[in-house]
Amino acid sequence: MYKYERKRELIKNAVFIFFILLIAVVSTYFIYYKFQDVRNVDFNSESLVVTYHEVSGDRILIKKITPVTDSVGLSSKSYSLSIKNNLTEKVRYRLKIVDDEEKIEEDDCEDILIPKEDIRISVKVNKSDNTIYNLSDLEEGILLDDEIKALDMNSISIRVWIRQDSELPRGSKMHYHGIIQVVEEDDSIAINQ
Repeated sequence: MYKYERKRELIKNAVFIFFILLIAVVSTYFIYYKFQDVRNVDFNSESLVVTYHEVSGDRILIKKITPVTDSVGLSSKSYSLSIKNNLTEKVRYRLKIVDDEEKIEEDDCEDILIPKEDIRISVKVNKSDNTIYNLSDLEEGILLDDEIKALDMNSISIRVWIRQDSELPRGSKMHYHGIIQVVEEDDSIAINQ
C-alpha cells in the first residue's frame, strides 16, 4: 500500500512539474516575441519591405565623442535591418545615410554637429566582411549599391563611430543625427507604413 501511494505521489509531482515547465517555456516564448515585434519597425517601398530591428527605426544617433580604433568601432552597437524583395524578379537598391534635417531643426543643433570627416561607418551584408568608410567620402551618402534576388532577403548591419585620430574635444555636446534610407532604382524611398 505504501509503495503504491509513493508511486502515485511521484507521478503526480512529475506531471505537476511538467505543466509548470510547459507554462514557463510558452510564456517566455510569447514575451520574447512580443518585445521583438515592438522593436521591429517596418518600412515599405514598391518592391521591398525594410524591417529595422531597433526601436529607433531608421534613425542614427551619435551623442558622445569617444574616438576609437576601427576594431573597437566594429564591436560597437549595430543598427540592423532586413530588406526583403516581394517581387519575382531581382530589384536594385541603394542604402544611404543622410542627415536627419527634421531632428537637426527640432533640436536647433546645426552648429554642434560632428563633422562628417570624423565619422567612420561600416556596413555588413549577410555574412560578408565589413566595409568601412568615412561618412564624408560617401557620394550622396550612398553606403551600398546592390541588388536583391527575387523573393530573397538581405540582412544588413551598420555601425558608426568617431575615428581614432579625431581632434574633437571629448565630452563636448557635439553629436550627429542621421537617417538610414533604402532607395529603389526608380528613386522611390521605403517609408514607414
